[in-house]
Amino acid sequence: MLISFFEEFPTEKDLAKLDLIKWKTKLYLAAPGLALFKQLQQKLLKRENVLETIYWPVLKKKEGYWISPFSQRKALQRVFSELKKQVVPVMLDLELPTTQHPSLFCTEFLHFSANKKMISEFINSYYGETYLAEYFPLDEKRKKRLELVGLHYQNPKVNVVKMFYHSLHPFTEDFLRESWEKGRQELGKKYILGLGTIAPGIQGDEPLLALEQLKRDLTIAREQKIKEVIIFRLGGLTKEYTRVLARFAD
Repeated sequence: MLISFFEEFPTEKDLAKLDLIKWKTKLYLAAPGLALFKQLQQKLLKRENVLETIYWPVLKKKEGYWISPFSQRKALQRVFSELKKQVVPVMLDLELPTTQHPSLFCTEFLHFSANKKMISEFINSYYGETYLAEYFPLDEKRKKRLELVGLHYQNPKVNVVKMFYHSLHPFTEDFLRESWEKGRQELGKKYILGLGTIAPGIQGDEPLLALEQLKRDLTIAREQKIKEVIIFRLGGLTKEYTRVLARFAD
């Protein structure tokens, strides 16, 4: 199983946690623009344990921070215009601006359909490898709702990263097995899990995942033949977490 990492704040301190990793890994790096990502990419790909770096574009908080039809239209245009000029692996973090700038639900309402179309057209036309980070689906009805609000897009070429952060949600093991088996059957190796959290993110108060829970989650992922798991996030890596992850890393 490939054990990869998100890094929302790719500072020198957080990226130095790569020194703990003895296996080959991928990094999903948040950056406000392609220029900064390329700088990070150039530096990190020199490391023997980094297989690949994926660009995770983030907006300003006032623009919505994450990608959704409620993000500021000019911000979406800026991100997609940049990506059309330089093809790199990209991950769109599809989340609503609920905790970052909720007033966008009002100000961008009139642009909702046009923004959704813009995101869809980018996904369908982009030449680079594309990853979509999405909320986990409780059932088919919720999946349809996510599609309706522009947080899920049907496209056979994309990789789908489902965020199952057990430190934030009281998932049962049966729910995880059922969800992950179904996801793998539908998407095969393009179905990827996001697990965590082992460090706070942009909200600043995310609880940390217990070591025993991480073991159980990874055990189920291996049972379900999941090809890649992404841990949120690299900056929270400790020797204890590393020992657990190393058991499951190919």
